[in-house]
Amino acid sequence: MTTIVITGASQGIGAEIARKFSGLQNAVVLLLARSESKLKIIKEECRQLGADAHYFVCDVTDEMQIKNVAKQIIAKWAAPDALINNAGFYQPTSFTETTADEFQFQININLTSAFLVTQAFLPHMIEKRTGDIFYVCATASWQPFPVSPAYCAAKHGLLGLSRTLRDTTKDKGLRVVAVMPGKTLTPAWDGTEIPVEKFIPADDVANIILSIHQLDRRTNIDEIIVRPRESS
Repeated sequence: MTTIVITGASQGIGAEIARKFSGLQNAVVLLLARSESKLKIIKEECRQLGADAHYFVCDVTDEMQIKNVAKQIIAKWAAPDALINNAGFYQPTSFTETTADEFQFQININLTSAFLVTQAFLPHMIEKRTGDIFYVCATASWQPFPVSPAYCAAKHGLLGLSRTLRDTTKDKGLRVVAVMPGKTLTPAWDGTEIPVEKFIPADDVANIILSIHQLDRRTNIDEIIVRPRESS
């Protein structure tokens, strides 16, 4: 049995990750997001692909909700083999137009959520002494992103969080991976006039995460940058 916990699993990259992991033998795919209607659809798709799929309606920025969901998961399935912190939100707003509340919202959903989710599962994964923790960062994690400084700040923080966790758990049997995709074709870009050729397919990001998870336990991929081709 391989147990996978995915946040932001109701659409976009998270949904694609869920579908990919559902192809593993004896996969238990556990979906976390806020939209129950969307979660139901992804759950059924995962089951059709062979997984034992379940969903949890959860606001990953709410510490008590996360603790409650983690408690349920640990009690029934034990520590996950893969914990995929994918939940996030992108809102383009210039520095001078970003309010304090908007800044804090982006920090909460793109950074604090990953901290809370990881903290809820980490002791159990350390006790198990195996497992992968993924952070879906972004190219905004390492380069300036002037169209949304709040998002950029949050993603820089997320990369720092992953690096710190990797260093502090390197002798615990865990693998911590930061995946940094560029523009990825997801519902977040609905209505854009940017040509589809300028985007990475969400399916490719999901394939990369699955492939890393399937590597030998002696092998680490600490960080990986995935971008649209320059010629696109």
